[in-house]
Amino acid sequence: MRPRVQGRRHLTFRSDQLWAIDTTSIFCGKDGWCHLTAVIDCFDREIVGWRLSSSGKAKVASAALEDGLRARGLIWKPKVHLTLRSDNGLVFGAREFVGVAQRHGIEQQYITPYSPEQNGMIERFFRSLKEECIWLNRFRSKDAAFQAIADWMDFYNGMRMHSALGYKSPRQYREQTLVA
Repeated sequence: MRPRVQGRRHLTFRSDQLWAIDTTSIFCGKDGWCHLTAVIDCFDREIVGWRLSSSGKAKVASAALEDGLRARGLIWKPKVHLTLRSDNGLVFGAREFVGVAQRHGIEQQYITPYSPEQNGMIERFFRSLKEECIWLNRFRSKDAAFQAIADWMDFYNGMRMHSALGYKSPRQYREQTLVA
């Protein structure tokens, strides 16, 4: 049994309370289809971790999650009190991925099948990424895609304004809420 998201909207009141994770595919020219796994903080909308890989294996998703924990200074804390929401993909239920989540005290929560709106934050992020970066480029290789995505991620976290955040970037919003 997988713990399911309740039908109601989940509200967050601070950073590092609820993260969402998902994977999308990107065509990378001569290297074929690659998989981008990203982790978003649902409070401040910052992408805390991401990985681009030729394979969509659980160890790649685990690495993206650990990148997020490391970026937020949570990697060595015994009890994080963090919930991680994902779809029902095999990667997020794999022994390796579940082990990483359990090792860091993260509660996993899965959306109801065929209900992507329950994971809307990361789904909307992928739409923005594709509209503003991926679909505007014809990547010749995985390395070219990686560089363009890395540059866009820096822009997204540091400068891209969000109306839901009072027209601040995710990083500005997080810094403001940490001070308050």
